[in-house]
Amino acid sequence: MISTIFAAFLGGQEMLVILIIVLLLFGAKKIPELARGMGKGLGEFKKAKHEFDDEITRLGKEDDGSRKG
Repeated sequence: MISTIFAAFLGGQEMLVILIIVLLLFGAKKIPELARGMGKGLGEFKKAKHEFDDEITRLGKEDDGSRKG
């Protein structure tokens, strides 16, 4: 959500400047490692969110079942 908000306010030139600054700060060899780490972290976050949603849904179904019985 936040990334889409920033993307809406950033044009091509601003994104290019940010990319150049990132390249200068971290170097070309470090960027793939950073991106891989961010990808793994995002994957873990999505997995935890999915598990949380499943748990809430399961508890809701159990609660509906106990009210009917």
